[in-house]
Amino acid sequence: MNDKKYIFIIGALTLIILFGGVVIVSNSSSTPQISSSQNARLQLPSQSDGGQAKAETVEPTSYDWGNISYSGTKATKTFTIKNTGSDPLKLFNIKTSCHCTKAHVTIDGKDSPDFGMSGISSWMGEVPVGKEAKVTAIFDQTFHGPQGIGPITRFVSVETNDRGTPKITFTLTGTVVK
Repeated sequence: MNDKKYIFIIGALTLIILFGGVVIVSNSSSTPQISSSQNARLQLPSQSDGGQAKAETVEPTSYDWGNISYSGTKATKTFTIKNTGSDPLKLFNIKTSCHCTKAHVTIDGKDSPDFGMSGISSWMGEVPVGKEAKVTAIFDQTFHGPQGIGPITRFVSVETNDRGTPKITFTLTGTVVK
């Protein structure tokens, strides 16, 4: 009977410790707390609806590099995000879909750190009204070694404080060739 009590106590303590750990980790996140704004609007140029102030794309949110030489330079693509609202546009929680891809944001000539697939960043960029941010994706085609030859699809995501477009996902495709 004492063995059952001992096992029960150990199990209960384990559950309490696990639950406490989850609560502590969820409350200690370094991701910035951003409130959405009715007046922050972004424009990703190309989905214009006749001039209404709302989230738009300045250019397509996808790009095909075509053939990417395995022995060539890293493939890059820069996308533009424009703030067409009346409040500052906040960009945060930038992530990529694979460790082979990095991304950074440039606002008013200032570069953010590089962002990748893992980790949580406390970085937040603020795009003033009427200004633009550049999101640059860099794909390292040698990261996966020779077995990485063939078609690829990678994503870069950016969260915003625009209620109409809380998350932007840029899609990058291509074919790594020898």
